[in-house]
Amino acid sequence: MDKEVLIGGSDVRIRNLQTRLPFEFGVVTMTEVPHCIVELTCRINGKEAVGRAADHFPPKWLTKDPEQSLAEEAKVISEVLQQACEHAKGVRGESVFDVWYQVYAVQREWGKGTAHPPLLWTFGSAFVERALIDAYCRAEGVSFGDAVRRGQLGIRLGEIYPELEGENPARYLSEAPSKSIEVRHTVGHEAPLTGEVDGPEDGLPVTLEENVRCYGVTKFKLKIAGDIDEDRERVRTILHLLDEICDDYRITLDANEQYSSVGALRTLIHRLCSDSSISQFGKKLLFVEQPFSRDIALSARIGRKLKEWEDRPPIIIDESDAHLDSCRTALDKGYAGTSHKNCKGVFKSIINKCLLEHRRQKKPEKAFILSAEDLTTIGPISLQQDLAVAGTLGISHVERNGHHFFRGLDAFENGVQRAVLDAHGDLFVRHEKGFVTLNVVDGTIVLDSVLGAPFGYQFSGEVLNDVSRFERVTKWEPPV
Repeated sequence: MDKEVLIGGSDVRIRNLQTRLPFEFGVVTMTEVPHCIVELTCRINGKEAVGRAADHFPPKWLTKDPEQSLAEEAKVISEVLQQACEHAKGVRGESVFDVWYQVYAVQREWGKGTAHPPLLWTFGSAFVERALIDAYCRAEGVSFGDAVRRGQLGIRLGEIYPELEGENPARYLSEAPSKSIEVRHTVGHEAPLTGEVDGPEDGLPVTLEENVRCYGVTKFKLKIAGDIDEDRERVRTILHLLDEICDDYRITLDANEQYSSVGALRTLIHRLCSDSSISQFGKKLLFVEQPFSRDIALSARIGRKLKEWEDRPPIIIDESDAHLDSCRTALDKGYAGTSHKNCKGVFKSIINKCLLEHRRQKKPEKAFILSAEDLTTIGPISLQQDLAVAGTLGISHVERNGHHFFRGLDAFENGVQRAVLDAHGDLFVRHEKGFVTLNVVDGTIVLDSVLGAPFGYQFSGEVLNDVSRFERVTKWEPPV
């Protein structure tokens, strides 16, 4: 029988989740967010299979539209996702990549006829992509990493970057995935750093100091807000604290599009580097993430100014990574690379990794970066799938903040939590207060069970069918 991948029907379920702590999420503070699970029924090489994907609807990240209420935005995201599922129905091809690329193309043409930014309509096709990959891996009894390295997903690198035409992803990936990965802790704009603070009495850390003591983290993502003086003082304060409580550490800076010019960012970096009280700042800084608005970040003007800044630190894009070839555009403008997030696309991240490694081989003296960033990703599906990709890409540290802003897997019923713990006893642990949460030891999480699963998660779909607190999308109401 010829190989064939076919997408059938879909089921979309959503539940609004409360955070345990408010999260300054760029231009908004998140206290409640919809969490969505998509289920696809597929036919893989003659076998019926069900695949799943999950994610939050991240507020003001996909659109950054200040005029749109959070409820309106969430409703629009759900509609875009449903449209992607509708576009996927009945699509068939010889490989997973082939089917995904057809769905992506239809979604893109539809998106062009709307007011939706590319990052938003891509969010829909990325959901389909993950569920399709999940279905394939389950039908064929293969792990995601093995499927990628063996070429079973049919990834065509040259379809996006002609310079990679005919290449196999395995050439640019390490022979074995990362068995463990360091956690990079997010420090928000207003996040408490130390001392006694008001917070939930749930046994989880609240302040930065408590997170260091509890989890042993040594990698940190510091949010900056676009004000040079305030950002300088905030970074100085954090580094002074880290100097006291960490033997060694590294940081990244995330501006979430808040800097309006290269000159302003350059001034901030210069002042931090020349500050004698934090003389190691330059050595501690790994990269700066998405400092400029997506509207100007890839413009010719920004590109000229970046290249004029000869001693600039590595700078990467994130929100500007809206198209399949945005990484190449960013490199041409003087950026060092981009970020991996499953919500932007699994195949995109694999192909970007290959492009960056291809460029690195040609210019080993330059910094080429594919980071791994977070949108408060949580289990029982989304977190493991994201880690499966990050591990396969060989990324050494990943921003993880879902375990900090949510009370573990407490949103899910006890049966789901038990199933996750039984299947992923290395990645999760039962907290003394009874709920299942991420198992971070010495700043590191172990990925063995994730890498051995079909696509990140091991437990059966029947467990999730009992998630009665998740509404079908047709009955769900967004948070006000």
